[in-house]
Amino acid sequence: MTSAPLTANKAGLLSCETCGLLAQPASVAEPGYCPRCGSALESRRHRSIERTWALVIAAAICYIPANMLPVLGTTTLGSTEYDTIMGGVVFLFTSGSWPLALIVLIASVMVPLGKLVALSYLLITVQRGSMQGSRERTRLYRMVEFIGRWSMLDVFVDTFTVALVQLDPLMSVQPGPGVLFFAAVVVLTMIAASTFDPRLIWDALSGAGSESIPLEENSPQQESNLG
Repeated sequence: MTSAPLTANKAGLLSCETCGLLAQPASVAEPGYCPRCGSALESRRHRSIERTWALVIAAAICYIPANMLPVLGTTTLGSTEYDTIMGGVVFLFTSGSWPLALIVLIASVMVPLGKLVALSYLLITVQRGSMQGSRERTRLYRMVEFIGRWSMLDVFVDTFTVALVQLDPLMSVQPGPGVLFFAAVVVLTMIAASTFDPRLIWDALSGAGSESIPLEENSPQQESNLG
């Protein structure tokens, strides 16, 4: 029977979330600061699960009007037409611009929904104390963080379109209310990914909290950067 792997928490070490240095905290109550970059050390982010859940739920609520309300209004010779995100995807596809339609569909519909599903899955598995697939869940979290920077593509497209296409009184383009909700979804999911503590994924596997090695007061910090 294989024993549980030795983790940093079980060994009484903390990883700096700024520079990644693995260091020994001064004490349990007051971990102190990173000897490399000076950032405050934290065993776990305070109320990480509750804050992440609140942000995910808020983003899920905003996701509905973001896709139901128009994101763009086009006025041509006195006639105004409003398009939702899916309406724009359908228009681009039927007009022959299927590569652009695919990009908008992925960046504006699938990516935000995928981030919400992924963060919800990570939160549920952490709360249930799941010990399966810890590596895969960690990779999933890193992927959510990585793709977050591309989630504002649709907002940027609308902004540039509004700025470039202003031919009053022949034609004008105005952003719709859906843009605000879509931007809210993007911002909320990005903050949710930053508030979630990925170290919680490994706590159930390592038995953190009950099997950690006690810290010695005023012990020297270990300037080791090993994982």
